[in-house]
Amino acid sequence: MSHPLAGLRVVELATDIAGPYATKLLADAGADVVKIEHPASGDPLRRWTASGIALPPDEDGVLFRFLNASKRSVPVDWTTPAGRAALRDVVAGADVVIDGVGALEWGEVAGRGTSLVSISSFGRTGPWRDRPATEFTLQAWAGSTAARGTDDRPPLAAGGRLGEWLGGGYAAIGALAAWRSAQRTGCGRHVDLSLLEVVHLSMAPFTTVVASFGGVATGRTVEIPSIEPAADGWVGFCTITNQQWHDFLVLVDRGDLVDDPELAHYFTRNERRREVYAFIHAWTRQHAIADAIERATLLRIPVAPIGNGETVPALAQFRERGVYVPSPEGRVVQPRPPYRLGRGTLRPPTPAPRLGQHAPGWNTPAPTAPADGAALPFAGLRVIDLTMFWAGPFVGHFLAALGADVIKVESIQRPDGIRFASTQQPSAERWWEWSAMFHGINAGKRGITLDLSRPRGLSLAKRLIARADVAIENFSPRVLDNLGLRYEELARENPGLVMVRMPAFGLDGPWRDRTGFAQTMEQISGLAWVTGFPDGPPMIPRGPCDPLAGLHATFALLVALEHRRRTGDGQLVEATMVEAALNAAADQTLEWQAYGRLLGRDGNRGPVAAPQNLYACRGDDHWIALAVVTAEHWRALVDLLGRPAWAVDPALATHAGRRAAHDAIDAELSRWCAAADRDALVARLLAAGIPAAPVLHPRDAAANPQMAARRFFALEAHPVTGTHALPGLPMLVSDVQQTVRSAAPTLGQHTAEVLQAILGLRDDEIRELEAEQIIGERPAGV
Repeated sequence: MSHPLAGLRVVELATDIAGPYATKLLADAGADVVKIEHPASGDPLRRWTASGIALPPDEDGVLFRFLNASKRSVPVDWTTPAGRAALRDVVAGADVVIDGVGALEWGEVAGRGTSLVSISSFGRTGPWRDRPATEFTLQAWAGSTAARGTDDRPPLAAGGRLGEWLGGGYAAIGALAAWRSAQRTGCGRHVDLSLLEVVHLSMAPFTTVVASFGGVATGRTVEIPSIEPAADGWVGFCTITNQQWHDFLVLVDRGDLVDDPELAHYFTRNERRREVYAFIHAWTRQHAIADAIERATLLRIPVAPIGNGETVPALAQFRERGVYVPSPEGRVVQPRPPYRLGRGTLRPPTPAPRLGQHAPGWNTPAPTAPADGAALPFAGLRVIDLTMFWAGPFVGHFLAALGADVIKVESIQRPDGIRFASTQQPSAERWWEWSAMFHGINAGKRGITLDLSRPRGLSLAKRLIARADVAIENFSPRVLDNLGLRYEELARENPGLVMVRMPAFGLDGPWRDRTGFAQTMEQISGLAWVTGFPDGPPMIPRGPCDPLAGLHATFALLVALEHRRRTGDGQLVEATMVEAALNAAADQTLEWQAYGRLLGRDGNRGPVAAPQNLYACRGDDHWIALAVVTAEHWRALVDLLGRPAWAVDPALATHAGRRAAHDAIDAELSRWCAAADRDALVARLLAAGIPAAPVLHPRDAAANPQMAARRFFALEAHPVTGTHALPGLPMLVSDVQQTVRSAAPTLGQHTAEVLQAILGLRDDEIRELEAEQIIGERPAGV
């Protein structure tokens, strides 16, 4: 069988993680990726390690090798006239260009079938397009940092380089959407990706909508329970629903508190955290990790061991499923692509290229397809969305935003659980329609209700799927198995069906039937291990594993749709939530194996910049995020400081020297910042070309002038909640209006419309279904 993306020609002009990870995903599925590198310096990631260990002169870093397998390296100095001409020649033969260094403008690419995916901190339009930034400062601008931690310590950024991995996933699905559009119209698209918008959507999700809905605006918080001390280490819990919280109270021998209304709510529980921690830790410290996990699993409470770079590959689920595979060089094991196809094979990776190893030229011609002129990439695609919460609905939301007809299926007996994260009290009329996240991740869809637990409802669902291109679900595997919604049966009626299943841990393996949410994946994968202060517990980044899972499932779906376009065959696609997280934490397992270094928590310091930290300014809880990456940044900072004796020490001229003296530098910068006005100091730092940001509450993103200029927020007119601004996709797509195509559906809003138009049901049949409560518009029992 051929690779699904064989013949897709991609040029990569990118460094670090986001661009190379996007093209890694494309290469894994068979694309021919030409990596353009400067002939003298190459991609700086070749010489980078997360632990800071020095590499031999002839050896590329292990993360570089992971991200750049199966690519070709072509040397081009695009800053010279001759190099510019050579770059244009290479680009002229490409289907997609991924540009993370700002080498190309859309005008140089537009007018033919080539698409450009640009990746930048703020996007290529707007008043901030040229501001200096790092992921650390973007987290501060986006509102992620301000909401994490406790009030007795500084705010806390998520560890590692998580926003870059998320950006790479968005760039990959943007590339395939643009390519699909070019196949249909003959014209390429410009996908202008903003990492600021990526970070806001993924790491401070829908907080602006919560505020607009009148929800509680809180400061720094941690989830309770989350990562708690066990007798032999740390164990992670997650209680998203009220039932899970009640079951957790039973687990820790405090069933007497089940009816306490304050503890039932996340925010009021946080106000009583000393009391709550006391009884939680009284129980967890008496139980070993394995015992706590076994007991919680029996109660179907999401629970996990806390993984790190050393321990994760040895966990039973990953061993039995073969999640970690030998690298092409055979020196380490690495996470495989986080999805499995029923048809079409992924490419076995080949070693990352040496700098300038290849000459320009394309191996294979791109496949051609008749153009149908559709304006939007997914126009004409019908999707049955059986998913709940965030990761699953993410897939349908992306497709709907770019033209697909996405039909969201709920039931009045079991609505999407995220509806109950409402900003209104249960006494309010239609309070279940006031969930900010439900609105944000379901806008653009049509919504119906069907009780799948009864034969008539299940039969109608099967008939809808028989007339669809795609079906998506993210339940535990046993749920669809018990209902009888098996792919093999559905495919007999609809051979072209692409069915995407998104289990937490996989369709097989010893953890197959465990319940899991994003927080669980952050705990297991190592993402929590590197977030927190060195003297404190691991802390979950809180949420980004949902979009990570959604991004990779969307990518897998688009790969499967390309396979169907070429062959006519549908297929079953498995995209597991935890394996997406393991890919975003790949540097941890790779560093441990290659260099014997266990990456851990370092507060607000990070692996890229030194100094990097948060510093308190004048005023109540005012902080700035500052990151010095280059020697030029340091020289500019020294000048702003007035060139004090301590700062002109020659030892501080190098990154290694500044990292070694980080404590002393922090002490000096803390004194300097303490007397300064936060916003004025940020302005001075930015004007000097130094990455800096105020640590803003996530609700403040709604007033961000850069996001406003890029029309990131668009108005949703909803029949219950009224008109509010929703965040859109973190990318501008040329010739596609950034707008809310339709409001998030109310429960069962389009049931009659869909069943009549697609299945031909009569009015009397609709009334019968309503009378039998197979369909409806109000949750049962409410």
